[in-house]
Amino acid sequence: MSAPTLYILYNADASVMGKLSYGYRKLTSKDPDKPACAACDITHGGLHLNETSQWKSAKAELVGSGAVKDLRQLHRDELDAEVKSFVQAQGLGYPMVLAKEEAGGLRCVMSSEELAGFKGDPHAFVQRMREKL
Repeated sequence: MSAPTLYILYNADASVMGKLSYGYRKLTSKDPDKPACAACDITHGGLHLNETSQWKSAKAELVGSGAVKDLRQLHRDELDAEVKSFVQAQGLGYPMVLAKEEAGGLRCVMSSEELAGFKGDPHAFVQRMREKL
């Protein structure tokens, strides 16, 4: 079986208003077990606009090892029709991680709850992703 393409889907929009909305939700979130966007915490360390060095290292490890063919990080307003339709049809909540096999077809490999469990740790995310793939 060939390596899948991973899609990390954020619980935020890429627009300026989307970033402001996310920032507000992040700052006012009271429940540490339900962050505004657990995927954002893993890749950007929360409210930062740039990826953390820890995430860059973890991402390079995941892609460089051949565990995944490609890794795409997308905001809700950046999804193509196929991904958007899959998320809606499955009733999935953001954020999440999807895998697309080379033969086609998407599957959810990590839910928002599982992402929240990593508490922003990109290396724990990569370790668990390797186990799942």
